[in-house]
Amino acid sequence: MKFFKRTCAFALLGTVLILSAAPSRPTPPTRNPHAPGFVEAKELPDGTVPPADADGNFIIGPTHHPAAEMNTNALSGTVFNFTMNSADSKIYPGIAREPKTFGTPDPNDPAKLIVTTSHPTPYTRRVSVYVPKQYVPGTAAPFIVGADGPDKLLFNALDNLIAAKKVPPLVAISIANGGGDAQGSERGLEYDTMSGRYAEFVETEVLPLVEKKCSVTLTRNPDARATMGTSSGGACALSMAWYHPDWYHSVMAYSGTFVNQQWPPNPATPHGAWGYHEQLIPETPAKPLRVWLEVGDRDLLNPNIMRDGMHDWVMANENMAKVLAAKNYHYQFVFARNAGHGDHGVKQQTLPEALIWLWHDYQPTTN
Repeated sequence: MKFFKRTCAFALLGTVLILSAAPSRPTPPTRNPHAPGFVEAKELPDGTVPPADADGNFIIGPTHHPAAEMNTNALSGTVFNFTMNSADSKIYPGIAREPKTFGTPDPNDPAKLIVTTSHPTPYTRRVSVYVPKQYVPGTAAPFIVGADGPDKLLFNALDNLIAAKKVPPLVAISIANGGGDAQGSERGLEYDTMSGRYAEFVETEVLPLVEKKCSVTLTRNPDARATMGTSSGGACALSMAWYHPDWYHSVMAYSGTFVNQQWPPNPATPHGAWGYHEQLIPETPAKPLRVWLEVGDRDLLNPNIMRDGMHDWVMANENMAKVLAAKNYHYQFVFARNAGHGDHGVKQQTLPEALIWLWHDYQPTTN
């Protein structure tokens, strides 16, 4: 509640506001991966994906057929489902933005969005957990945490990859968001905030329930823990590892929202997730992270009223590839032709090989 009061006070200080309706998104242009300012990337034959043992920048498409591991056969593993209520959370008691409202740019700083229609609201979220049949009870399982769950594509891919011994027997924890999208929403607060808060929510409130309800033991080894997500969920995946490399060392992001979408504003990171490639990664000693990124040639461009020059998803991800390379990170960046934001076909094509890449250097240890 204190958080909400401070936010409202900030929003109302000295400014007369006109509430804006949620803006319609312009049709994104098709970007050329060889345009000036873009990273140098290897163009792959149509229908292929980057190998799982290679770092660097790659171009795929224009066709995107599902990988063989994405078949819809019945899972051999088990999926557990449970719900979490906001009343039980010490970290996220719940907020929501009023329907059909958005906010207004701060007249003194277009990089800030003033939202006055967000208020405390309870929520219920679903958590789906895939446990492979190869899991040995009592052992510490490696796992991946995914945003915007449940993610059936992830469960299908893992079930087949584990059976083929291409990845270790991973537990997959797919967590639904708390509702809404972008500034002023619970989802935006969870995913776009530049802090370790969401990772702390997962660590202290979600993982203990997973262990209890699914009868599994989850590893504490950060080399055996990964995060993933799409759009703001992709930014969240990076934040989980960036702010808590003691917990996570591997990240996967589809159409990552590495743009200026944080709310409420934070003077320590005034440009939100745009700051990752603008300042944080270039100016911070390299962390022990392994990062997989994807963006579509028709990904988002300025889908709101801020027009601050920090809402171009393609350039954000191109810039991420540049700064990760400059700091000698293990990373793989995929530019997908004929693909939109969070493209379903691209995910079906690339997810299995991306998972193999993510776990390529993993060495099981006892813990």
